[in-house]
Amino acid sequence: MEQIVQHKFDSYPGHIKPKMRELRALIYDVAKTTEGVGELEETLKWGEPSYLTKKPKSGTTIRIDWKERSPDQIGMYVSCNTSLVENYRRMFRNELEFEGNRAIVFPADEPLPKTELMICIKMALRYHLDK
Repeated sequence: MEQIVQHKFDSYPGHIKPKMRELRALIYDVAKTTEGVGELEETLKWGEPSYLTKKPKSGTTIRIDWKERSPDQIGMYVSCNTSLVENYRRMFRNELEFEGNRAIVFPADEPLPKTELMICIKMALRYHLDK
């Protein structure tokens, strides 16, 4: 993990860090097992841990974060210029909670909805291949 990203993870409250690390690991696990998705680049964009496909540039950037102004939730963000959240909403309107056309948000004190998230992450990482 890059030093600047590590610093961001270290800045999260103690009860949030494990959930953020779990979400990060899920992104890497999906990338590793998804056809057409190569190496991920991990960086900060808009101050948030961000994951983008390097070679090939198969997908759109995924950002994850916890924000002090919404302390009870964690978010996974994609570009609002994609149709991803619209598609996620169609598929998982009863299973996931959304914020506008850019995010899936999760209660910080509940288990991550891994099955649904893995599908959403895969769609983001293959966005340019599948559109």
